Amino acid sequence: MGKIPPSMRSGRLPIPLLRPPPSSSTSPPPQPSKPHPLLKTKKPKKPQQPSPSSTSPPLRLFSSPDLPTALSLLPSLLSSPSPPDSSSILRSYLSSGATLSSALSLLPHLPPSRPAFHLLLSLPSDLPTSLRILHLMSSSDLPPDPSTADIAVRSLLSSSSLDDALALVRNLSADLSSPPDQFTYNFLIRHLSKSRPISSVYAFIDEMRQLPAGPRPNVITYTILIDAVCRSGNLREATRLLSVLKDSGFKPDCYVYNVIMKGYCMVDACGEVMEIYNKMKDEGIEPDLVTYNTLIFGLSKAGMVDQAKKILNVMTGMGHFPDTVTYTSLMNGMCRKGDALGAVSLLGEMEEKGCSPNECTYNTLLIGVCKAKYLDKAMVLYGMMTAGGMKVDAAAYSTFVRALCRANKVAEAYEVFDYALESKSLSEVTAYSALESSLKWLKKAQA
Repeated sequence: MGKIPPSMRSGRLPIPLLRPPPSSSTSPPPQPSKPHPLLKTKKPKKPQQPSPSSTSPPLRLFSSPDLPTALSLLPSLLSSPSPPDSSSILRSYLSSGATLSSALSLLPHLPPSRPAFHLLLSLPSDLPTSLRILHLMSSSDLPPDPSTADIAVRSLLSSSSLDDALALVRNLSADLSSPPDQFTYNFLIRHLSKSRPISSVYAFIDEMRQLPAGPRPNVITYTILIDAVCRSGNLREATRLLSVLKDSGFKPDCYVYNVIMKGYCMVDACGEVMEIYNKMKDEGIEPDLVTYNTLIFGLSKAGMVDQAKKILNVMTGMGHFPDTVTYTSLMNGMCRKGDALGAVSLLGEMEEKGCSPNECTYNTLLIGVCKAKYLDKAMVLYGMMTAGGMKVDAAAYSTFVRALCRANKVAEAYEVFDYALESKSLSEVTAYSALESSLKWLKKAQA
């Protein structure tokens, strides 16, 4: 119940091609047509329809990956009234089962085309192959541009070739004609910070500074670094990086402070988030929805529910309307303070305002009402979860099963056990271990 909600943990950094969503300052959601009773049955969500692919299938130009056969077909293809472009020819050849090596052998016989080179660079390969394609581009009077570098680096990273990607960026940054841009640089820094010690990231950044066309850190770079050290619990280093960011002439934005606030929550220093929030305000930085949600989560986790409720009023006054994370965090804090009934009441208010609870919401409430010994309400909540096909997490399952066994409702406890397995909420070992422990307690109490 004390973990950072998934909606907050999965919040993406403002990295290339994964820009942060704008602040939720739109009008409040519409009111539901019927008021929420104490606890109404949650309807199962409709499965989402798959969106149609935006990429058209390749042309069927080749029936086999045989290179001599493909070469013999090229003259007729290129001399047709509406000849396919080079990238379409290569895509069709690859779809016939041809390897990247064979496609590279076919490439010199095609009209030079930047999309064709980019297609080959996007395929899984190694550093020598990527460099060979880049050399062919230059010799065809199509010098690599920032998009080319980005495609090549991302392809190497998708093949788990981090060292090759680093080497490629070093190579390109030493060449003034085709250096990678800031987006590619930050994308690589993000991967590097996730898989290597922070000292290795610093070393690479320093190395880039020494190269003629090497990218320089910007606000996004520092945000990635601060996130990396916060995830490791090194908040002192995060504070130092914040100072370095400022000394480098950059002004921190709300994303930087959001990351630091989450870092304090991760190390259970939730009371510190208010200081970070006040610092933001003093520097004239406008908080967004993530800021308020993180602040409410931290205050609630620290038992400062009254302060969290005040922040809730502040955020609505600023045009940021509470979402599922906001309400779930507040329910968490209310349950921790022993106000489980207040948390249940908040569930009704939440749905009346058009905000739908999720699995995390119900699991949080289930733990709260069980610990407050409101087993009847726990049974209703559990019924709503099963009706909605929701999974029961390990903490809620253990707490609920224990409460049922202590109330001598063994049959119901076994039903919860069966549901946990059927819904694939828990492994059989985990589910049975919690049930067995509760049954042992019951047997000992009845002895």
